[in-house]
Amino acid sequence: MFLNMFDSGIFERKFRRQLLVTLSAILITLCHGIGLGWLSPMLPKLQSELETPLDFVIDVNEASWLGSVISLGGVTGNFFFSFIMNRFGRKVALYGMALPNTCIWFLFYFAESIEWLYVARVCAGLTGGGMFVVLPIFIGEIADNSIRGRLCSFFTLAVNTGILLGFIISSYVPYHVIPCVVVVLPLCYLLLATRFPETPQQLLRWGRDEDAQRSLKFYCNCDGPTPSKESERAYQKQFDEMRQAIQQQTKDEHNEGLTIADFCNKRALKAITTGLMLMIGNIFTGTFAFINYMSNIFERVHTQLEPNTNTIIIGAVQIVGTLASIYLVDRYGRKILLVVSCVGSALGTTAFGVYAFYAEETNTDLSAFSAWLPVTIMAIIIFVANVGIISVTMVVLVETLPQKIRSVATSACLGCLSFFAFTSLKSFPLMMEYLGLAATMWGCAAVSALCVFYVVVFVEETKGRSMYD
Repeated sequence: MFLNMFDSGIFERKFRRQLLVTLSAILITLCHGIGLGWLSPMLPKLQSELETPLDFVIDVNEASWLGSVISLGGVTGNFFFSFIMNRFGRKVALYGMALPNTCIWFLFYFAESIEWLYVARVCAGLTGGGMFVVLPIFIGEIADNSIRGRLCSFFTLAVNTGILLGFIISSYVPYHVIPCVVVVLPLCYLLLATRFPETPQQLLRWGRDEDAQRSLKFYCNCDGPTPSKESERAYQKQFDEMRQAIQQQTKDEHNEGLTIADFCNKRALKAITTGLMLMIGNIFTGTFAFINYMSNIFERVHTQLEPNTNTIIIGAVQIVGTLASIYLVDRYGRKILLVVSCVGSALGTTAFGVYAFYAEETNTDLSAFSAWLPVTIMAIIIFVANVGIISVTMVVLVETLPQKIRSVATSACLGCLSFFAFTSLKSFPLMMEYLGLAATMWGCAAVSALCVFYVVVFVEETKGRSMYD
């Protein structure tokens, strides 16, 4: 399957720059993923008097705050970078995300108390909140309809690759060496971001038609000295469609502005509800909390493999799941992937809950299974989640929302995502401590089942939908 992953056009000459610019832009998500992956193997060390690399030890309550405070930064990042993007353009927002990500590693390096780590995690949230708003819209605007799903899925691939790198680095590299190495990445990202133009849609909104034409030619890779007549006609048709849509949108906004009615009509309400349900599924099916507390989860089920080794295996599975999503999303559509993903998550978390119940609450001898069964079940959960509910959510959100309210509604949905993430990350270690891992997993299974029902009944297929609808 993976040998033919991109055989239907992503490497075609006309899409080459779209691919390269996407890879440059998502470098910031790789950096963010490393920051996310840093926590899981590092948290048990910070809680141990013998292993902590710092001059202090944290307890379970501080650990829950360390995990969850990233979402407080995420809410701020959602709305701050949405404002920056709409007021100053996509490129300025892209530049801005490098600053908080750079600060993370200085704060980790010089940390003298838990408060330094809290601030670092807030900075991680600022970058994460910003990139979830800016990058899907930026990539959606530069990408051709036929490859938009795959390019947007690279966003998740980069996050998951970063998480895996974070797992490995924080497991085996000395604490104070990590920031010295990783801080180079956001600086490289900032340099690359200067090498490509603003999106043509944004330039048209500013009334810069000639710059918009040059930008579209750049992204369509048809700005050479002798473009073919066929590519010239395709470019002109695309530009005329884009300009007409932007002019109509600008005229509507000038005459009416953005009103409550734009959010309260049937189509908008259905799209916003779908967005919120996808945000709930993305977080409360449990995968985000699992990634942050993976080593702690494996410790609680008494796996025979070293917990950090299990965590690294799961990080690799995430990448395979995302690659599968990239292969499938523009071939078979978004809806089927969401259904399969939610069904798989429901079954997987139910099974892991059963295993955790026997491991925690009974004296059953699980030694014959403990070396392979917990990591296998968790791998299945993480794989199916990344095939659909993790990777496809942002694609569907951007494609479902009407163009007029897309930016504001995306920010609102992602603000809710950050709030849900905060709730999940704050409560998950406390639920494991006081309710048990089994009950926590079964709660995630119930949310997955609810999402299956909603997706089957209410979610429409958005494959191939124009960004100007």
